Amino acid sequence: MLSLDYIFIAAGILLLASVMSSKLSRKFGIPGLLIFLFIGMLAGSEGIGGIEFENYELAKNIGDIALIFILFAGGLDTQWSHIRPVLAQGLILSTFGVGITVLSLGTFAWLVLGSFSSFSLGFDGITWLEGLLLGAIISSTDAAAVFSILKASKLDLKDNLQPLLELESGSNDPMAVLLTTTLVGMLTAKEGSLGTLALALMTQLCVGTLVGYGAGNLMSWMTNRLHLDTKALYPVGSIARVLLTYGVATLLQGNGFLAVYIAGVVLGNQEFPYKETIIDFHEGISWLMQITMFLVLGLLVFPSQLPAIAPVAIIIALFLMLVARPLSVFMGLAWTKYHLRQKLFISWVGLRGSVPIILAIVPITMNLEDANTIFNVVFFIVLISVSIQGFTLVPAARWLKL
Repeated sequence: MLSLDYIFIAAGILLLASVMSSKLSRKFGIPGLLIFLFIGMLAGSEGIGGIEFENYELAKNIGDIALIFILFAGGLDTQWSHIRPVLAQGLILSTFGVGITVLSLGTFAWLVLGSFSSFSLGFDGITWLEGLLLGAIISSTDAAAVFSILKASKLDLKDNLQPLLELESGSNDPMAVLLTTTLVGMLTAKEGSLGTLALALMTQLCVGTLVGYGAGNLMSWMTNRLHLDTKALYPVGSIARVLLTYGVATLLQGNGFLAVYIAGVVLGNQEFPYKETIIDFHEGISWLMQITMFLVLGLLVFPSQLPAIAPVAIIIALFLMLVARPLSVFMGLAWTKYHLRQKLFISWVGLRGSVPIILAIVPITMNLEDANTIFNVVFFIVLISVSIQGFTLVPAARWLKL
């Protein structure tokens, strides 16, 4: 075990390097999340830092805490007047769209891994249910990636495209989390059914929505009536209420991530004392959580294991970007007035980020067979998605005249 002073020095260096690298991200258009990941990989056991870190349970817990505050900050910064016109479209993409992605990508991954894994990965392939698990893990677009890249690029997208993309990325994580945990339970316990899955999904969505809406209004009511002696305590109180919202929603069998996002949206669209201070505070917390999360995930991966799964991961990533994601968008928005160029752009902004990597840790913590292979495949897919789609998001918007 390293002494506490060495841990502080390492943490300080990594955080400072990540903060300084954000200037490179803005200047050269490199996605910041990609830089944070590479810094973590360089600091890891196979990098120049030599930091040994294989605690998947701790990494998952850090990821969950980070996502809570990232989603709350994203909701807090979301204007109801902007998302109201696209509410139905966003919710369809974050539920029905995720389901289409899981089915199409899961089936394709099952066929690909079954065909090539015996001689490239050293195991006999996966079952269709395991393929669906891989599809569920990689099914959600990442709120942290979408929020940060859209803000950093300062794109002025037409026709409510940005609110739609932010709403979808903020609200589709709960669906992916639920599908992943349920499928892992079915694979480990060898029991369960699609009916059970549908019932659990409805329960988590409904309870999470109700708790989030109630918590957001309660946050506003309390903030307006606390009359604290110093404004510095108002952000501290907001942290407490965010944690309570997640905990209560989860305890009631709801989805805590959805609850904190909705609570953020409700609170952000009401007036309360020191509103700008609280919003700025949570934006800073969100950045800290993003950096911490990606550094930890970078430390967790072993780069030497990635080349073996690279061919399969590239094939699956291309199918995701060029087939599965567009299929879910075109089917989900078939009833809307969005034209072809808009649907193509929405399809291209399906960035995968930290959420899939965090979800890929779940099978490992549950001792699922071939879980490490799934983790490496997911990690490689995320690298491809953030690299290709992150770099080309702004040119794509301009090319499509959006």
